Amino acid sequence: MKKTILMLSLAAFAVTACQQFKDGKGGLKYKIIHSEGKEKPQAGDAMFVSMVVKTESDSVLNSTYDVGLPQYIQIPPDTIPGTYPGDQLTMFKMLGEGDSAIFKINLDTMAAKTGQPKPPIFKGSYVVFDIKINKLFKKGQLTDSAFRTQLDAYYKGLIEKVKTGEDGKLNAYIQKEGLKTQKTASGLQYVIKEEGKGVKPNVGDTVKINYTGKLIGGTGKVFDTNIKEVAQKEKTFNAMRPYEPMKIPVGVGAVIPGWDEGLVLLSKGTKATLIIPSKLAYGEQGAQGAIPPFSPLAFDVEVVDVIAKKPGSDTTKTLAPPPALQAPQHP
Repeated sequence: MKKTILMLSLAAFAVTACQQFKDGKGGLKYKIIHSEGKEKPQAGDAMFVSMVVKTESDSVLNSTYDVGLPQYIQIPPDTIPGTYPGDQLTMFKMLGEGDSAIFKINLDTMAAKTGQPKPPIFKGSYVVFDIKINKLFKKGQLTDSAFRTQLDAYYKGLIEKVKTGEDGKLNAYIQKEGLKTQKTASGLQYVIKEEGKGVKPNVGDTVKINYTGKLIGGTGKVFDTNIKEVAQKEKTFNAMRPYEPMKIPVGVGAVIPGWDEGLVLLSKGTKATLIIPSKLAYGEQGAQGAIPPFSPLAFDVEVVDVIAKKPGSDTTKTLAPPPALQAPQHP
């Protein structure tokens, strides 16, 4: 019996030992989670990568899972200025298609090699990358045009999956949150959580609102808010912006269509959730890198005040919403 227990203990120790980080070049530490044993990338190759970037204390800084699309990475030559053994390029070149691993890049080495100060958001010695290589494209002897055609075709396939999956995301979100929504003819859905007693805005009026915007699907990341406490909690706080009720001109095309339509439904004092399909938000373009193509969005809003339009005034020229709410620009 004792021999069995000892063997089990040794086996457990062996498994744990196998999962310890190994030392790489330039202070890089790595742990290979899974290897397909396929060819590794070289200069000129490209890959699509699922990736989570974290601090040593596991605070997530960035995640491709938030936006539902992998990140495109192209492998440059080693002679590119700013590259060094142990940098991000090093870790990508260690993995083939289907491989996954965790890397720790030494921040002191990064600062010394790049001449840039250590970012203040990092309290530890490392920045952590959790990576999976979804697809690797080998440049080889392909012309630039032929190589780009392959990449474009793959990316279009990714976008098509996102597009066809939008209704499923919306339905899953509504069911998960237990929401009983009202739906307009355009496809906008909304839930009145607390009915206000004030007036509703007319087209051209200005509303003062508090809001929090979230991606629907993935991790449900908060991508924008004007509420300081929420921004701090969600790690989106920006000391350079004011956190106060936002003035929004209603129904004049200054904001995304879902807001133009939704805000006129809400009276002063109302708290509600607007559930906006991508066709009423940023459509196939996405926005600012934080909102991917064909992304439905959820906004928790509170109408703090309604300011009637003054005769002869043009609210579109005097008021500008934050970039995350502005109507998308088309070429």
